[in-house]
Amino acid sequence: MKEILNFIDSNVDSYIEELKDFLKIQSISTLPENKTDMQTAAQFVADKIKQAGIEKVTIYQTEGHPIVYAEWMGAPGKPTVLIYGHYDVQPADPIDLWETSPFEPVIKDGKIYARGATDDKGQMYVHIKSVEAILKVNGTLPVNVKFLIEGEEEIGSPNLYTFLKNNTELLKCDAVLISDTSLWEEGVPTITYGLRGISYMEVEVTGPNRDLHSGTYGGAVPNPVNILADIISKLKDKNGRITIPGFYDDVLKPTKQEKENLKKLKYPEKEFAKSIGIKKSVGEKGYSLLERIWSRPTLDCNGIVGGFTGKGAKTIIPSKASAKISMRLVPNQNPKKIEKLFTKYIKKIAPDYVDVKITSIHGGSPFIAKLNQPIMKVAAKAMASAFGKETVFMREGGSIPIVVDFAEKLKATPVLMGLGLDSENLHSPNEHFNLNHFRLGIISSAYFMNGLANL
Repeated sequence: MKEILNFIDSNVDSYIEELKDFLKIQSISTLPENKTDMQTAAQFVADKIKQAGIEKVTIYQTEGHPIVYAEWMGAPGKPTVLIYGHYDVQPADPIDLWETSPFEPVIKDGKIYARGATDDKGQMYVHIKSVEAILKVNGTLPVNVKFLIEGEEEIGSPNLYTFLKNNTELLKCDAVLISDTSLWEEGVPTITYGLRGISYMEVEVTGPNRDLHSGTYGGAVPNPVNILADIISKLKDKNGRITIPGFYDDVLKPTKQEKENLKKLKYPEKEFAKSIGIKKSVGEKGYSLLERIWSRPTLDCNGIVGGFTGKGAKTIIPSKASAKISMRLVPNQNPKKIEKLFTKYIKKIAPDYVDVKITSIHGGSPFIAKLNQPIMKVAAKAMASAFGKETVFMREGGSIPIVVDFAEKLKATPVLMGLGLDSENLHSPNEHFNLNHFRLGIISSAYFMNGLANL
């Protein structure tokens, strides 16, 4: 490993220059006007994987944006690792809040600023450079390696599921290595072993057949905004507990090992509140802050629309009102079951003198890995070797639905080797990535492949 580490340190400046070129590509998957940029980004990834020393690289066109697949299978009898990531990014809006141009990378105080720096171009790119370093030094890899890099993660991976379903043999592996999550804190190696799932719903309430004058009709006509607000208010009780019957039936309780792990991670509630500008944290009574944001299910109204919302006054009783509501789910909860329970409860509490339409927008299953799996231990040791500190384990409150599909369809162990920080403004103006973590990520990846070969 010493020669590989020396090679990485000798070339890290050139790796950063390559990352700059990658970040200049405006690969915004949700905007039709950036379709050409998506092709450019896919080709960039494919070219860099080839330059790393992997000859078998294919760009698969989909109904949306391309998927880049590559493989090196020169280690017969050894495990296979599939490296997953994405080259698409979020829109840069609002542009006026950026201190530098979002697609002109700038380095300040050891951090690189650009859209996609931490989510996920910077994190994904470490693995290409790690494979390259090993191949340049040794001429071979200790394990078999496959790459699966998509361009639609930021829009829900609509074509990746089909690709996975149709190519399970091609993607067959023992571990799926993903760097698209966070470190617990700066300089602390971290493995994420749990992700919440999601059930995302829309509720629309319709009253009169048109907007009505609130003076002429007020007091005699049901107001959809008022009714929708009343419905939403009944979805939780005063203790922050969700009132939908059966909602908690399948919630998996944390193991003893998980509880012990939680005790090691301290996040003062005052510090948490201060970091986001609130007076205090709230949530389900009887649970700690980390339990509430990692291992307990939630229900939140993400947006509500109805009636007149412009400047000035328009005195109406609106015809319609709608709200979008997300429920973050934890292991063993099934999004389809939750969707049915939610729908049944809304219909029960809604008054019969209005029409209520309930629509499922999308859903994703939660994920949890066993901490004592051999591959997880290899990953933890690899990061500890690179960072020089003991690896910690954490859950995250967000969702990466494809992780569950990897585990179920490929029968492989997902390893979430996060290298970003929650404070790095992913999805926000002034997104950035710590370049020391970029370097340590390359080294962690090399240690992981070396350790995996010895299983």
